[in-house]
Amino acid sequence: MLVDTHAHINLHAFRDDADEVIRRSLDAGVAVINVGTEFNTSKQAVEMLSRYTQNVFAVVGLHPSHTYENPYLDENESAFVTGQEEFNFEAYKQLAENPKVVGIGECGLDYYRLPDQELGSMNHAVIKKLQKEAFLKQLQLAQNMDKALVIHCRPSKGSSDAYNDVLEILNSVAGSQLSVLRFEIHSFTGSLEVAKKFIELGGYIGLNGILTFDKTGNMEEVVRGVPLDRLVLETDSPYLAPAPMRGKRNEPINVQAVAHKIAEIKNISFEQVARQTTANAVQLFNIAL
Repeated sequence: MLVDTHAHINLHAFRDDADEVIRRSLDAGVAVINVGTEFNTSKQAVEMLSRYTQNVFAVVGLHPSHTYENPYLDENESAFVTGQEEFNFEAYKQLAENPKVVGIGECGLDYYRLPDQELGSMNHAVIKKLQKEAFLKQLQLAQNMDKALVIHCRPSKGSSDAYNDVLEILNSVAGSQLSVLRFEIHSFTGSLEVAKKFIELGGYIGLNGILTFDKTGNMEEVVRGVPLDRLVLETDSPYLAPAPMRGKRNEPINVQAVAHKIAEIKNISFEQVARQTTANAVQLFNIAL
């Protein structure tokens, strides 16, 4: 069995066939963790849980790009607007009380999509402050409820700024508290050096379809250098479809392509990748498959 640790079957792209997509994945031996991006999609991910008896889970939280209102482009280059939401600790806590909610997120910092021009009083410093405040509240919720923390971290182009700030925040948490925090860095695209810093704090590195079409060699270096017992698989569906499916809507079943690519790079069997990354997901999210 494989685990897609990060999918968004609760988004509009799957409005007509969400159940078919999940059933197709389950039939192929792929468990699905549905991740929220703001309160409504988090609530929808929780509501979907009642339709499945096993191997479907949810993560609830507020994406950093939803902490302020801003038009931007997503990975499919289609324009849409983010609505500003203030993280409501009690409302999300209530959602997270469902035993099949296994994490808080995706939360964190996104400096890649900061607006080119100031939006009224929303300059970059203000936006970063909003993101950090929401991130810290969700970190606290994950600790309080003993849930995994799913971290979205995307630096500005050609920089590691957001990774550095997330590391600073994690390091600022008292050692006794951090020791009980289970977390992953979702859709990691940083350097091997940065990945090792997260691993030193007990984190897991989430890899998706980017690995199959990255031409820089960076992701291959990360895969070679990160121990298999610190990697988890994801798709980020409907985004980031792996090669050769680029440009198409992504689905959890395609996490198989990510596992095959890791096996190829590490020169090990697909079965070994499947076995270890699934064990990693079980430990990270404290789930039973």
